[in-house]
Amino acid sequence: MGAGADDQEPGGQRRGPSVFRVAELAPVLVATTVVVSALGYLQKVPCRSIGFDYAGTVQRACYTDIYPLYFVRGLADGKVPYLDKIPEPVEYPVLTGWFMHAISSIVRWTLPHAPVQSRGLAFYDLTAVSLALLAILAVVATAYAAGARLSLRAGLMCALAPGLLLAAYINWDLLAVALSALAVAAWAGRRTVTAGVLLGLAISAKFYPIVFVWPFVLLCLRAGRWRELGKLLAGTAGSWLVINVPVMVLAWNGWLRFYSFSKERSVDWGSIFFLAARHGQTWVDNVSTLNKVGELSFAVLALAIGAIALTARRRPRLPQLLFLVAAAFMLTNKVWSPQYVLWLLPLIVLARPRLPAYLLWQAGEIAYFFGIWWYLLNVQTQGAEGIGDTTYFITMLARFAGVLLMAILVLVDIYRPGRDLVRRDGADDPAGGVLDGAADRFRLVRRADPAPA
Repeated sequence: MGAGADDQEPGGQRRGPSVFRVAELAPVLVATTVVVSALGYLQKVPCRSIGFDYAGTVQRACYTDIYPLYFVRGLADGKVPYLDKIPEPVEYPVLTGWFMHAISSIVRWTLPHAPVQSRGLAFYDLTAVSLALLAILAVVATAYAAGARLSLRAGLMCALAPGLLLAAYINWDLLAVALSALAVAAWAGRRTVTAGVLLGLAISAKFYPIVFVWPFVLLCLRAGRWRELGKLLAGTAGSWLVINVPVMVLAWNGWLRFYSFSKERSVDWGSIFFLAARHGQTWVDNVSTLNKVGELSFAVLALAIGAIALTARRRPRLPQLLFLVAAAFMLTNKVWSPQYVLWLLPLIVLARPRLPAYLLWQAGEIAYFFGIWWYLLNVQTQGAEGIGDTTYFITMLARFAGVLLMAILVLVDIYRPGRDLVRRDGADDPAGGVLDGAADRFRLVRRADPAPA
């Protein structure tokens, strides 16, 4: 079945992705995302008006990495990431570095004689426009993967999220988010090679999508879809190699910068390990020990997700496992930046498109968004302004609890599929592509399947 074709129930009911349904909804989804993206830009205007001065940005809660990194990563001087010698080289995977370079090149060509500060603002503005376009792609792709019945709900939940408004322009994360959402949409449309190519590009932009390979392996194992899994993995490896190998050959140290930086980085704000460090756990200060604990914790959770996938009476839906593995990655990470809310956004609305818990999760993200900036203001002013440790840790735990709550509710839906809103009309897995409606070939626990919801 090609992308956009509809799976049919015996009575003719649509249950899979529909390109026609998304085309009907596209004007609403695009307009909504444009409005929210514009509001996100306006939220950063107070900082733009003061030249993104750091003290002012944390006070006004409108900080962004985009403007300052234009200067400190050599882009303002026309340096090429990874290839040129830069005192503080780009610390992101290759595709994000090229994305930054492409926008800086456009600014340099169009404003060759403008003052460097003006070019910096133009770089920020053009980056914001590009990220808004990527947000539109992510929303439309998410609506498509949600299936015909829930496409409007999922698309609007994604587009109207306060997390999108507040975090869209902090960093370049929307590049990987959009590519990941497009990969899921391509898989939903049974374009397995295309899905793999897009996933490889996402991993080349931000490394976190590498964890999405695990749910595909688990579900293809359970459904016996080895050929499709092979195509996905081949596409993923192929596109990643095409993007990365040239840089690896020409500038090994520049390419390695992201990986060495990630390994050597100490505990940072937002992580549960930061809370432990501030409460006297000195082992957190040892980066090697910290890395091992984080990696082991994630490995344990990943194995637990594997056990869930292979023992549940009914095979979990792909977005459910994608969300669980992403949540496990965040909960055990030594860094949890405020813009990481964007990583979860498309996954949550596909895994559990219900409003009450979703709104609680978003409330926690909003609390943390303002908490982190006012906490940094407190640190900068040595306690004269902002919030102290206690209030900051409350906001941090609110976000942690919000993600954990969503994970628990997704687990409930997996083990009690009658509660799953997506499966309520008899559908199986609209985002599952070849997994949608497929028979089980392998399961660790053999029990009778439950009756349809």
